[in-house]
Amino acid sequence: MFDNTCTACGKRQLIFPSQITGMTNHSRGITVTYVCWCGADQAWTTGLAARHRDLTAA
Repeated sequence: MFDNTCTACGKRQLIFPSQITGMTNHSRGITVTYVCWCGADQAWTTGLAARHRDLTAA
């Protein structure tokens, strides 16, 4: 279980395993796809690579 803010309804809600529709591991991190309580399909990318930020000035 995790919490996330829905991009459709704007609510921060707990997401349960039964709402998860898929997980993909890639170079940017792990993307978890799920259905919000409002019915909207959502995606959340997590993991070390997702948190990495390039702090050098461009």
